[in-house]
Amino acid sequence: MNLLLSNYSKEIKGQIQITGSKSESNRLLILQAIYPKISLQNLSNCDDTKVLQNSLKTEEKVIDIHHAGTAMRFLTAYFAQKENSEILLTGSNRMQERPIKILVEALRALDAKIEYEKEEGFPPLKISGKRIEKNLVEIDATVSSQYITALMLIAPSLQNGLTIQLKNKPTSVSYINMTLAFLEKLNIKTTFKENIITIKPAKNILTKIEIESDWSSASYFYSIVALSEQAEITLSNFRENSIQGDRVVADYFKEFGVETTFYGNAIQLKKNRTDKLPKVFKANLISSPDLAQTIAVTCFGLKIDCHLEGLRTLKIKETDRLQALKNELGKLGAKVSITSESIYVKASAEIKENQKIKTYQDHRMAMAFAPLSMKVPIEIEEAEVVSKSFPDFWQVLKPLGFSVKTTL
Repeated sequence: MNLLLSNYSKEIKGQIQITGSKSESNRLLILQAIYPKISLQNLSNCDDTKVLQNSLKTEEKVIDIHHAGTAMRFLTAYFAQKENSEILLTGSNRMQERPIKILVEALRALDAKIEYEKEEGFPPLKISGKRIEKNLVEIDATVSSQYITALMLIAPSLQNGLTIQLKNKPTSVSYINMTLAFLEKLNIKTTFKENIITIKPAKNILTKIEIESDWSSASYFYSIVALSEQAEITLSNFRENSIQGDRVVADYFKEFGVETTFYGNAIQLKKNRTDKLPKVFKANLISSPDLAQTIAVTCFGLKIDCHLEGLRTLKIKETDRLQALKNELGKLGAKVSITSESIYVKASAEIKENQKIKTYQDHRMAMAFAPLSMKVPIEIEEAEVVSKSFPDFWQVLKPLGFSVKTTL
């Protein structure tokens, strides 16, 4: 399904409810599977979370998680510690190209039994669950925080808990801190100091948690406000003291003239037209790489030079997001250069109209480019891909004045 988008509204106003954070939901579902008394409120309704839910409930021996990278990593650790389980964990063609060797090696060091069905270092995985008694493991922290989180989530269920020694400077530390925060909320003792994470065995688990809405999803509405002439959008169920790393979007977009006001259980985004925009925007997104596409596209729409670093994890996401950004921004007239962990977008005086934006089966490509339709009409290919994290995205845009027409 392709969608043609445009929006020429002079003023944008609306109230939007975004469901629970995918990152929070997926962590808590693993913990709930281990500790069934945990009660969850405001669970995400996205595809990735549904896939994880179904995988945890199924009695099938072959589990296909499709494109859900988080599910692949979290379930690998979960089934490794689930005694007497025999599972073949597989996914889409792209998933079978995404590396998992670092996590598998760490689990094997704990005496987990995991075998590769095809290529060494990649899914599918044959996992034979067993009791894990070792309590010390070392893991390379530079590639993905999800490998570390996968270990952290099973740690309190292990007889002796777990100490995780992180090799090198970890990427996306905010997501590690999110996991630690949930463990602490559940009354599980943890420490994180000098690249060593220690998690004690669980004793008295607390049983009720309300999931905050998703700051990554909120970022697209920050982009809409930034690119508007005048806008005021209210988003429900967001907290000023959020544990989500992408909460930093509020700070970044202040430079683009977006004011964030917290009140009650919501935030109000408002365009401040008196703010002078910067000529150049620079940021290191090592702790919030999921914001890269939104920020890069917003800067292009605002005719601001953009230089983003700390993006080494983007090459192993749903697609190579750095190359995808270069390709699609280039269609619109941008001059883009990339390295293995950075992107530079030069300000452009013109945005080419009616370009077809390829999404590469990546939900964030679709949603990050959508706000540009406030400047010129654009067409989003395979627009249904947003269901991976925000199924209602296209419907939510319509009350904000967006024309959303199916072309294919």
